[in-house]
Amino acid sequence: MNSFFVHFLAEDRVIHRGDCLSLVLPVSDGLMGIQAGHSNMICAVVPGSLKLSAADGEVITAEVGGGLVKVEDNDVLILVERALLPGEQDNRSAQEAEEARREAELARKAALEYKTTQLTMLRTTNRLRKKRSGEQIK
Repeated sequence: MNSFFVHFLAEDRVIHRGDCLSLVLPVSDGLMGIQAGHSNMICAVVPGSLKLSAADGEVITAEVGGGLVKVEDNDVLILVERALLPGEQDNRSAQEAEEARREAELARKAALEYKTTQLTMLRTTNRLRKKRSGEQIK
């Protein structure tokens, strides 16, 4: 079977660079297969599962985010926002959950600080009103 060269890049790293026998990736109307001799094109990649069969027999599967694929003269470039390989999914999910927890804690602290500031402003405004009217301030 003929091969083609593929550059599979995520936003933060190179996933694979080398000869490939076949590639199946998610596009807006389903899955698209690419093999050697594919016509030149550019297409959007949507979130989903990608499967790459390398010429050395390695099979790479990844959950990918949005991006694009460009095929030109038996050279394929895949650019995606994220690519999670099977062993990474649990670690990445745990990291995302921890970041979400931190953001929620910061939001809770900010809301509490906002309410405290509002109460302080109300007390100060009330004291100024009493002072203007001549009342005794406690």
